[in-house]
Amino acid sequence: MQGEIISVEPFGSGHINGTYRVFTNSEDDYILQKINQYVFKDVTGLTQNLEYVLGHLNKKLLAVPNSNPKRELLTLIKSKHDEFFVIDEAGSFWRMFIFLKDTKSYDLVTTEKQAMEGGKAFGKFQKLLSDLDPNLLVETIPNFHHIGYRLSNFDVAIKKDPLGRANTVLNEIQFIESRREQMSQIIKLGEAGKLPLRVIHNDTKFNNVLLDENDNAQCVIDLDTVMPGYVAYDFGDAIRTIINSAPEDEPDLSKIKLNIQLFEAYTKGYMEYATSFLLETEIKSLIDGVLLLPYMQAVRFLTDYIDGDKYFKTHFEGHNLQRAKAQLQLVKLLEENKNTLGDIILRS
Repeated sequence: MQGEIISVEPFGSGHINGTYRVFTNSEDDYILQKINQYVFKDVTGLTQNLEYVLGHLNKKLLAVPNSNPKRELLTLIKSKHDEFFVIDEAGSFWRMFIFLKDTKSYDLVTTEKQAMEGGKAFGKFQKLLSDLDPNLLVETIPNFHHIGYRLSNFDVAIKKDPLGRANTVLNEIQFIESRREQMSQIIKLGEAGKLPLRVIHNDTKFNNVLLDENDNAQCVIDLDTVMPGYVAYDFGDAIRTIINSAPEDEPDLSKIKLNIQLFEAYTKGYMEYATSFLLETEIKSLIDGVLLLPYMQAVRFLTDYIDGDKYFKTHFEGHNLQRAKAQLQLVKLLEENKNTLGDIILRS
């Protein structure tokens, strides 16, 4: 770190790590983060992942004309003890990045250009990492997108039913049960060796892309969940938020509609990079990811509701149930438009 500290202020809208902007009198400001050890139990493994991923991306970008790794990548700062984190007296882990100035992020996608740039960002990110061995990385959150694991937790919650809520959500339970086999398609293809395990982001919400002043993609951030997975997970997770015209917890289900234009723009941007390295089976699996990710999120919300709202923060009684209903409605609409969306993927 260069210069003297002028001030330290809370920064961003993230819900996991504690994040602060450190203002200095030097050329660079910095991002200081307290790592959430409840979510990320293996901080050493997480940090090693970051070293592998950022080192690989830096090497690849240096070979690209006119690229600027300092602007296009996060830069981890080493401590005076030559480590990428420090441990305070309470046992908490802290780390620091260079702050990327003149960038912005959006919680909601409002234009086709933004959607396309998001697709480009994650497509390029996956392409640059396509030759990094996923076996080098640890699972920072084990079974994060494993639908079998999520459904197993769902089954346990229904069996225990600590607050007697299961009988009040029988329609939602039946919806989930009726699609259990269909939604296991990606994991089955992967386990059969028909989908390659790759290094993916695993949390591709749109605000994890930094854009420049002209809304051009500049840098993918929030790399704590970068670990082995299937590319359909990243594609489906991005589409889950981009295509939905309503908030994730919209109470009026009639307001949930599909923005096909934003889907097409994101897909076009993503495929600009992805077609150069994806297998045909992976491209065909992308539509399965589009259906799976909102389904999986609904499973997680409903599991938490039945279990007594222990995992997700809620703001009112029944919040997790409202979230689950909204995600299930999104699944219904995606199913109704599956052929249209699949055709867009295949021709992009």
